[in-house]
Amino acid sequence: MPRDLPVSDVMTTDLITIGADAGVLDAAKMMAEHGVGGLPVVDAGGDLVGLIEEGDVIVEDADLPQRSYIEFLGAYIELPSGLHRFEDRFRKAVAATVGDAMRKDPPTVPPATTLEDVATYMLDHGVGRLPIVEDGKLVGIVTRGDLVRAIAAG
Repeated sequence: MPRDLPVSDVMTTDLITIGADAGVLDAAKMMAEHGVGGLPVVDAGGDLVGLIEEGDVIVEDADLPQRSYIEFLGAYIELPSGLHRFEDRFRKAVAATVGDAMRKDPPTVPPATTLEDVATYMLDHGVGRLPIVEDGKLVGIVTRGDLVRAIAAG
């Protein structure tokens, strides 16, 4: 994989997108039908407003984490990290629409970003896909699978 190759050379441009007002079940069906692990969420003008991924969909059927408390001088104090995780997963578990469950303002990169920079970002931030945005419009998406195919192609 040439490290300086722009992501535009390997990104997927035949995009499957969904609107924020669609149901979470609709998003799950689209992901299953198209064999993808996430969908960019766009508004009517094609602007990226979020990203819904498998984890956002399956949280509905997962056990919610227990809130974390400590006892201090006879009082129970909720730990902030436990509270944040609980609130996030609870919000997604009761989400009716994609807008409720999606990750708002997902990380994006422009089409000229090098594959080296994309790979580094994905590894450093633990993401499996990055929307590609130019002038505010969604123009593509790149996944870890796209990077693996680029590496295999040499």
